[in-house]
Amino acid sequence: MDVSLSYFLNGMSTNPVLLITVLLTLGVIFVNGWTDAPNAIATCITTRCMRARTAILTSAVFNFLGVLVMTQINSSVASTISNMVDFGGNTQEALIALCAALFSIVVYSVGASYFGIPTSESHSLIAGLSGAAIAIQNGIGGINMSEWVKVLYGLGMSLLLGFASGWIICKLLTILCAGMNRWKTNRFFQGAEIFGAAAMSFMHGAQDGQKFIGVLFLGMAFCNGQSSVSGVSIPVWMMLLCSAVMGVGTSVGGEKIIKSVGMDMVKLEKYQGFAADLSAAACLLLSSLFGIPVSTTHTKTSAIMGVGAVKRLSAINFGVVKDMMLTWVFTFPGCGLISFVMAKLFMAIL
Repeated sequence: MDVSLSYFLNGMSTNPVLLITVLLTLGVIFVNGWTDAPNAIATCITTRCMRARTAILTSAVFNFLGVLVMTQINSSVASTISNMVDFGGNTQEALIALCAALFSIVVYSVGASYFGIPTSESHSLIAGLSGAAIAIQNGIGGINMSEWVKVLYGLGMSLLLGFASGWIICKLLTILCAGMNRWKTNRFFQGAEIFGAAAMSFMHGAQDGQKFIGVLFLGMAFCNGQSSVSGVSIPVWMMLLCSAVMGVGTSVGGEKIIKSVGMDMVKLEKYQGFAADLSAAACLLLSSLFGIPVSTTHTKTSAIMGVGAVKRLSAINFGVVKDMMLTWVFTFPGCGLISFVMAKLFMAIL
C-alpha cells in the first residue's frame, strides 16, 4: 500500500470522494481542537495559574506534540478506530460510506446544538463509523465487536476511573499538605498546575488526534484499493498534518468552554486543579497505551467531580453528570442512525 504524500495528493486530485473525506476529517479535527482541547487548560486558567491566551497557545503546542509523539510511540487508538468496522470489499463504496459517516457528525452536531443536546466528537465519530458500516454491510456484520467493545471500556474508564483517580490524588495531596504553609504550597501548585495542563493537552492530542488519524488513514487505504490498514504503519506526514490542524484549532480559543468546565462545575483551588489535570492525564495515557478510545472531555470532567467530592458531594454540579449521560443516550443511536441513512443515500446517488 502506497502511503506517500505524493500519492495522497494525487488521490485527492483524481478522486472527489477522497477529497471530500479529507476535508471533512480535517474540519472535524479543527473543530475538536477548537471546542474540545480548551477543556485541558480550563482549570489552569480559572485558578489564575496562567493567562487565557498564553494557556491556549501552550495547549496548541502540546496538542501538536501529543498527536505527533504518541502516534509514533503507540498508535493503538488509531488502529482501534480503523479496525472497529468493516466496510466490505468494494473500496469505492467504502470510501463513500466513510464520507457519509463524517458528514453525519457535522449534521448531528449542528442538530444537537440547536436542541441543546451535549455532544462528544469522539462518540459521534464512533457512532458515525458504526452506522455507515451497518448500512454498507446490511447488518451488524460490519461491526468488529472485539474492537468495538473497547468503546464500552472507554465509557466506564472516562467516568469511573476519572472520578476515582481524581478523588484519590486530591485526598493524598490534602493529607500531605495539611501542615504546610498555605502561601508556599500555592506557589508550588501554581507551577505544578501549568505542568498538569501541558500534560492534559499532550494527552488530548494523543487520544483525539489518533482517532481522526485512523479515519484519514482508512480513507487512504480505500483509495489504494485496500479494505483495511492492518500491518501498515501510519506515515509521519499524516501525523504532522493532523497535529498541525488540531494545533491551529486549539489556538482559536474556547473561552466559553473554559468557563463552563473550570468554574461552573466545581470551584477549584490550585492544588485541586493540579489533582484533576494529573489524574485525567494519567487515565488518558493508560487508555491510549491499551488502544481504548475515550472522551477526553468526560475524563477531565469526571476527574474534576472526583476532586470536588473530596470536600463534599454537594460541591459537584450534578447537571454536568446529566449532560454526560444525555450524550451517551443520544449520540450513539442518533449519530449512528443519521450515518446509516446518509450512507444509503450517498451510495444510491453516487
